[in-house]
Amino acid sequence: MAEPGVLLERRGGVAVVTLNRPERWNAFNETMWAGLERTVSELEPDPGRVVVVVGAGDQAFCAGMDVNPDNPQVTALARAIETGDCESVTALLERIRRAFDRLVGLPVPVIAAVNGAAYGGGAELAARCDLRIMDPKAILRFSEVRLGLMPDVGGGVALTRLIGPGRAADLILTARPVQADEAFALGLASRVTAPGRALDEALALARLIEENRPLAVRSALEVIRRTPDLPRDQALELETRLAAALIASGECVHGIAAFLERRLPVFPDPDPPEAKGA
Repeated sequence: MAEPGVLLERRGGVAVVTLNRPERWNAFNETMWAGLERTVSELEPDPGRVVVVVGAGDQAFCAGMDVNPDNPQVTALARAIETGDCESVTALLERIRRAFDRLVGLPVPVIAAVNGAAYGGGAELAARCDLRIMDPKAILRFSEVRLGLMPDVGGGVALTRLIGPGRAADLILTARPVQADEAFALGLASRVTAPGRALDEALALARLIEENRPLAVRSALEVIRRTPDLPRDQALELETRLAAALIASGECVHGIAAFLERRLPVFPDPDPPEAKGA
């Protein structure tokens, strides 16, 4: 059995990141955060074509932060609470948020295969990915306020941009569980799968993306990610600029030639650019 932590497996151009602590529903402790940081460091110079994130086992995607006393991070937070040390709390939150920032900021699509419960920080991680594929038994729950906390690793911002402030307020302020069908209706889930097929269907989607021109995918993805932060005119300018650079690169020659010759295109991998922040 693999040691608890975060595992990385390459399947061709698809990188599978597994949150591997099933006995604690893949909740994050110091070992998990350090494992995620190492994994992202390995992915940054070569992210492949697509990244898929999944939880180990069949119960949970990720239950968020492990709040049990045996987590050293909980002990550190308890000391900070006793002394009112806001700076130490800020430093910890920034460290763990940066790990998510780096993962979802990789210049390739990041797909969450939500194969089970995603609570708290686990729901935040799913919300921050580009696509969410949900098992019908999976549950998303932004549960922080039930513990006197709030989303703090970027998930509140991501959820608000994803489904709008009114719906985000409903989910965050009530901390209620959201079943897969409702998540799909809200636009929070990209697809709901057959039972037990979240990872398989996420991989199938990743392979469809992998078949396309990687520079085109990366350029389109940059527009998709950055558009919510930009005024309309700036977003349109960004789209035009990236589209022009893509065409001028000549890479579309491969796709157009294959289309005219009625064959599948063969695209070379681009030089991996530096990962951008989320």
